[in-house]
Amino acid sequence: MTQKLWLKKLKLNYSKNVFDVIQFGSSVKEGKEPNDIDIAIIFNTIPIKNQLDEAQEIKRQLEKISDLPIHIKSFDLYSFFNPANFAKEDILFHGKSLIYQDYFARRFGLIPKIQISYSLKKLKKSEKIKVNYMLNGKQGSYGLLRKHEGKLIRPGMIEINPEYKEIFLESLKKLTNEVSSKEILSR
Repeated sequence: MTQKLWLKKLKLNYSKNVFDVIQFGSSVKEGKEPNDIDIAIIFNTIPIKNQLDEAQEIKRQLEKISDLPIHIKSFDLYSFFNPANFAKEDILFHGKSLIYQDYFARRFGLIPKIQISYSLKKLKKSEKIKVNYMLNGKQGSYGLLRKHEGKLIRPGMIEINPEYKEIFLESLKKLTNEVSSKEILSR
């Protein structure tokens, strides 16, 4: 179960040096059971000692509202985009802003999506119908696309929000072996 801290209107105390506070990692992905909550704090350019002090203060505030341990990573904007920062892709693609209650990527005018391609060519007609029911629903029940705000791009390709990737992949892989996914950032 995700720990949707970004949906809560948190009253965090932080300085104007904080660019954003982002939740990322397994705690924002549906279908995962996280052991902790990963938080990235992005600062405008300030000394590292000040970053560490402010990050610890935000961590203390978050620990009061979470049952899971909080792990903090702090960056200034320059170090965040450094090629050596291996966490930046996950933070940029999956991260949810605790301040703005939306995807962190939207701060840069980008919309993260997952495109899942699948093939039904080798399936029997009854198996193809199962895939259709799973995605679109049956007899008034909602399918995965409607439940999780996904959309059919074309036959064999759907587009979903990143937090639902595991749910769709696991469901499709039960019915067909020919499934692949691609992360995209669009405008």
